[in-house]
Amino acid sequence: MSADPIAETIASLLPRAKAELAELVSFASVADPAQYPKSECEAAARWCADTLRAEGFTDVAVLDTPDGTQSVYGHLPGPAGAPTVLLYAHYDVQPPLGLDAWDSPPFELTDRDGRWYGRGAADCKGGFIMHLLALRALKANGGVPVGVKVIVEGSEEQGTGGLERYAEANPALLAADAMVIGDSGNFREGLPTVTATLRGMTLVRVRIDTLEGNLHSGQFGGAAPDALAALIRVLDSLRSDDGATTVDGLDADQSWQGLQYPEADFRQDAKVLDGVELIGTGSVSDRIWARPAVTVLGIDAPPVVGATPSVQAGAGALISLRVPPGEDAAAATRLLIAHLEAHTPWGARVSVEQAGQGQPFRADVTSPAYAAMADAMRVAYPGEEMQTSGMGGSIPLCNTLATLYPEAEILLIGLSEPKAQIHAVNESVSPEELERLSVTEALFLRNYAAG
Repeated sequence: MSADPIAETIASLLPRAKAELAELVSFASVADPAQYPKSECEAAARWCADTLRAEGFTDVAVLDTPDGTQSVYGHLPGPAGAPTVLLYAHYDVQPPLGLDAWDSPPFELTDRDGRWYGRGAADCKGGFIMHLLALRALKANGGVPVGVKVIVEGSEEQGTGGLERYAEANPALLAADAMVIGDSGNFREGLPTVTATLRGMTLVRVRIDTLEGNLHSGQFGGAAPDALAALIRVLDSLRSDDGATTVDGLDADQSWQGLQYPEADFRQDAKVLDGVELIGTGSVSDRIWARPAVTVLGIDAPPVVGATPSVQAGAGALISLRVPPGEDAAAATRLLIAHLEAHTPWGARVSVEQAGQGQPFRADVTSPAYAAMADAMRVAYPGEEMQTSGMGGSIPLCNTLATLYPEAEILLIGLSEPKAQIHAVNESVSPEELERLSVTEALFLRNYAAG
């Protein structure tokens, strides 16, 4: 770690940061009232707002966004004539995917094997703590040299677009010269990385019905159309024999130019079982950063335990489609819906409902802010140079920001390196990465102010 006073200050602040992250992780802020009480998200939003007020932010507000969730905003005025930088994170998290699957309770920050475990520790409650550390370090070493706006979203994981629509209706709110989106991650722990592209996404719910009610499989099976079997046929049509995504009319042979992801490293990071092949063709980077990817997120069907010998009258699924840069998410959604309808067999009744959508994003890595970030990373990660990668996931707000503020420079950094296992059980954050990236952000703000 650098001997810069900023780094020394942040190292001294880590115990406080750990305690605050533990408080924030303790809120089960899954933005889905069908799974967790809405009060958990509201409590997390209040915590973020109170923390910003304690840091001297003005105009702190808990914003009620059109999708029924809340985002937190605050403004820290800078010196006269200084640029303004927007810092983004989100406090909503993915569901824990089964409490019993975790080695420690998902909503209790647990120190184990040199990492801090808990849902949202990296994605993205840790991102908010990273912003706080950077600002506190600057305050302790001469002051924050830029104006700062902070926005902490409450529905990023759901993709329901609340903050995007709020920003579109209130375009002055998030206006800034540069924007640091603290919701991506280094390509590998210890390798400083900015994310240049994001895939967009669309979520759809498909429902297939064939009968007025379930039937005895012995009495009617073989002639009665099984809705679950029809759904399986439809879902299978979304992949070629090698597992590549196949949506009628959607381009799926794009290539990634830049940092490559060695297959052996990917297999290890993804924890692919011995003997199991990767899916698709092209390089790993092509497949996860430059091409569409369909995933079946869930199926409504009887569980094995308690199942009866029945022909199913209805079945449903939730489907995610990641949309690469260069494609329009709305157009991809239309193609996906048309594909599902066209591939439903036996004249079964099919209905498809869009559940969420976000556009892909591509940053301009030649802008001056990227030079300031590269200098900051060079100090925070001695002996390393800034790398540029893609990210297969989506941050729907990014494209909205790019559209609303075309002159703003947008940079993506964060704590979600491969070992973090975001969206999976046993999510964790590296305290060393939190420390180094907080130093990076503080130095970036100082560099950016200097011009």
